[in-house]
Amino acid sequence: MKPAWYDGLYERLLGEGVVLSEVLAAGLEPAHGVALSSEDWGTLGRQAKQWGLRFAATWAEDRGEVLVVHALFERDGAYVAARTHVDKMGPVLPSLTAHYPGANRLERHIQDLYGVVFSDHPDARRWTRHQAWKDAEYPLRKDFPAGGRAPGQTPADHGYRFLYAHGAGVYEIPVGPVHAGIIEPGHFRFQAVGETVLNLEERLGYVHKGIEKVAERRDIDSLARLAGRVSGDTTVAHAWAACMAMERAAGVEVPPRAVNLRAIMAERERVANHLGDIGAICNDVAFSFAFYQFARLREQWCRASARAFGHRFMMDRVVPGGVAAGLSDDEIDRMEAEIRSLRAEVEALMRINNESPTLEDRLVTTGELSPELAATLGTLGYVARASGQAFDLRHDAPYAPYDRLTVEVPVYRYGDIAARLKVRAEEIRVSCALIEQLLQDLPGGPLRAPWKTPRVGAEGLGLVEGWRGEIVAFVRFGDDGRIERYFPRDPSVMNWPALELLIHGNIVPDFPVCNKSVNGSYSGNDL
Repeated sequence: MKPAWYDGLYERLLGEGVVLSEVLAAGLEPAHGVALSSEDWGTLGRQAKQWGLRFAATWAEDRGEVLVVHALFERDGAYVAARTHVDKMGPVLPSLTAHYPGANRLERHIQDLYGVVFSDHPDARRWTRHQAWKDAEYPLRKDFPAGGRAPGQTPADHGYRFLYAHGAGVYEIPVGPVHAGIIEPGHFRFQAVGETVLNLEERLGYVHKGIEKVAERRDIDSLARLAGRVSGDTTVAHAWAACMAMERAAGVEVPPRAVNLRAIMAERERVANHLGDIGAICNDVAFSFAFYQFARLREQWCRASARAFGHRFMMDRVVPGGVAAGLSDDEIDRMEAEIRSLRAEVEALMRINNESPTLEDRLVTTGELSPELAATLGTLGYVARASGQAFDLRHDAPYAPYDRLTVEVPVYRYGDIAARLKVRAEEIRVSCALIEQLLQDLPGGPLRAPWKTPRVGAEGLGLVEGWRGEIVAFVRFGDDGRIERYFPRDPSVMNWPALELLIHGNIVPDFPVCNKSVNGSYSGNDL
């Protein structure tokens, strides 16, 4: 069923001379698919913004003579999946970035890997292209080999034009891409006066793995395994989103028991990461007691996941058509006892955290992201919910099994690190309650449905609320039931730009804790 605002937007676009045609693809549901000409792409972006739609993603694909560009929008839990095409020889398309700043880096990603020129884009610098390919080479076009054409060491990327600031007392601090800790690579360029940060610019892409390219021609099981490695700390949610997209394209119905088990694993993934993040935020301001306590709880939780599902991160347990691991009655009893213990310990530790003057001094009013900026950037997950943005797929566009559950969504408006920490703590409580309900209502039956080979060209859209927020996965099948196109959008893509803004006016020593409070995935961003 179309949302109430859809007809109004449709009529407004028709009034501007935009010709829309419906895209009939059952696998795109719950999104409404529309196609339009490339000349009208900018008008769509302007009207979508005026009608209050949120930008969710954009991606492209090579269809032979043309390049097809997609964009996904959302409002009130309803989605519109729009597409257009441009000629492969000289592809030019109006940019959506003027209306949606969150489209900036995704459009530059398309520019680098497909050669699409976004005619009025405010930033023409390369983004994913780190000197690994020649200017006329576009790795996601079909004529480019997955193994690449340039063996040997990639030239240093020393020519990237960072933003420049100057004046009395202004100095620059380059940080990374190699860091002192065991984290992924990313470069941060600060301009500061004294200890105060004037500007921060991120340079990512150092862990570009070619996920989209190597997905081509994979079978369904192989793609699920690949999706589980888009971002290792989100292996369950990314695998679920990819499998959901494939299942919708193929018309496969997942057994009820498998649906519940997927949700249990996704909630366990959320709890594990939130426990680790709360401890790490406290550690960044030298509150070691909380770091050790939350790290202990996370380790116990991961060991319990390993005992229940055979892997501490539950990697490769979500498979096309279902799950690869069940849950015994004894394990259900142990998991319920474990949740009761965890809930009591987290409540006790959070009382200590809330009464700590050290945490109050370092976290309250630090790294503030206003609700207005969070909405403008299209931020997601705990970053958005700490800044007044309540969207949660499990609540606003619920998919099975959340469509029969009540999902509480904690929301704050302060937008500082303290708020992001509190959202995490409360989401642990919510996830524990959801797991208890899912265990109590766990249906019997098979763990995996028989697979149906989809027709050539079948498309599917996967939408899953991972622990960082909304995950988007698009899949299109080619012949022999193999993957022709796979695009995953990690929520980090929408949240990384927020770090550049929330650090303004803070002191340089607070950058690590600001960064940890956002905790974007480098791997999920770089693909």
